Amino acid sequence: MDGVRGFEVSGDGKKMLVRKKDDFFVIDSAAKADALKTPKTMEDAKVDLKDWTFTVIPAEEFRELYLDAWRLHRDYFYDPHMHGVDWPAVRDKYLPLVERVRDREELNDVIAQMVSELGALHTFVFGGDIRKGPDQVQLASLGARLERTTGGYAVKHIYRSDPDRPEKCAPLARPGVEVAEGDTIVAVNGRPALSAADIGELLRNRAGKQVLLSVLPGGKGPARQVVVKPITIQQENDLRYHEWEYTRRLMVEKAAGGAIGYVHLRNMSGDDIAQWAQEYYPVFQRQGLIVDVRHNGGGNIDSWVLGKLLRQAWFYWKPRIGPPTWNMQGAFRGYMVLLCDEHSGSDAEAFSEGFRRLGLGKLIGTRTWGGEIWLTASNVLADHGIATAAEIGVYGPEGKWLIEGHGVEPDITVDNLPNATFNGKDAQLEAALGYLQGLIKAKPVTVPPPPPYPKK
Repeated sequence: MDGVRGFEVSGDGKKMLVRKKDDFFVIDSAAKADALKTPKTMEDAKVDLKDWTFTVIPAEEFRELYLDAWRLHRDYFYDPHMHGVDWPAVRDKYLPLVERVRDREELNDVIAQMVSELGALHTFVFGGDIRKGPDQVQLASLGARLERTTGGYAVKHIYRSDPDRPEKCAPLARPGVEVAEGDTIVAVNGRPALSAADIGELLRNRAGKQVLLSVLPGGKGPARQVVVKPITIQQENDLRYHEWEYTRRLMVEKAAGGAIGYVHLRNMSGDDIAQWAQEYYPVFQRQGLIVDVRHNGGGNIDSWVLGKLLRQAWFYWKPRIGPPTWNMQGAFRGYMVLLCDEHSGSDAEAFSEGFRRLGLGKLIGTRTWGGEIWLTASNVLADHGIATAAEIGVYGPEGKWLIEGHGVEPDITVDNLPNATFNGKDAQLEAALGYLQGLIKAKPVTVPPPPPYPKK
């Protein structure tokens, strides 16, 4: 059979329950293959679910989910002694509150209080059978900061993006739209922009759909008509973050004149391997490198990235034309620093600690989050909610637990103050640049020249 998502055999071995896509079929285990290819055979074997109904008592389900969450923590937590906490007493402490729970969100609150007694940071409570109303409204964005004026909505700033990543381009900057900062949006789908309290009202449920804008270039007439596809608020958040990454790189390029490279990792997951390749390989030949894991939420690729940074050049290739290159390929030969902050968490912290312990360079910024007991997030409840258990502790060769509950202390503490940061200053990045520039000035990183050619 094709497209089988799962199957179960009956206890006596005579019948088989097969799931294909979202349909279920009960067939004879001894059925011949040819028979199962007959449409009528499969239609007769299909289980009709349209009239199935179930009666549930939510209070009983909530109690069962609570107890399951408690049991799964008891069996998954990395310390069998539960950090010295009387775990049965904790169960009984919060159980009376479960009787008062009236929806799944409230149950999550109670479970969160229970698991917090363990004092482990890799404990996240989310999901489950949380009901949503049919009237969900999806907000949309044009990827820009707009300001209400007497004539419409002035475009104050369009979020910038790397020109090498056209898919990250803001809707207003897409080819064929090309609205510029200083233009004014006077109408949306024929409705005056000022007819709504906020332009967002005119963009509700329009994400990914064509919208007709009337725009005054430079705030003056005549108006031109452009068709744009707004993005979701989640996509706007990604775009704004992408602008922050891109502008950090531009700051490094401007300040260092091509002598220092910049690589930022959002997280430590599979997608970030691609980001590492895109940002690292164009700059690995430079004299300095800033690796930035600020705001990095973690993952599990720290050892992969550290392995790349540990590569060392041990001989050089010199072609007839062009500069020498080296083996190991892609090895960084210059000075490195790592930027971290209070939002660097989990695997970003393991990466930071490893960066220092392996002698790759200094850490600059602020103390990291402090969550280093790893997890698989496999202790899922029956309704697909979860209270993740901290499952795998981390310790060093000196025999001490690492990072958990405290974080990684930087070698050079530099804080980004709120008002200065809002106005575009990045003191941590400036400190990293100054530190590397000092090292490069004191001892430039050069490629050893080739020896004289042999005479035969």
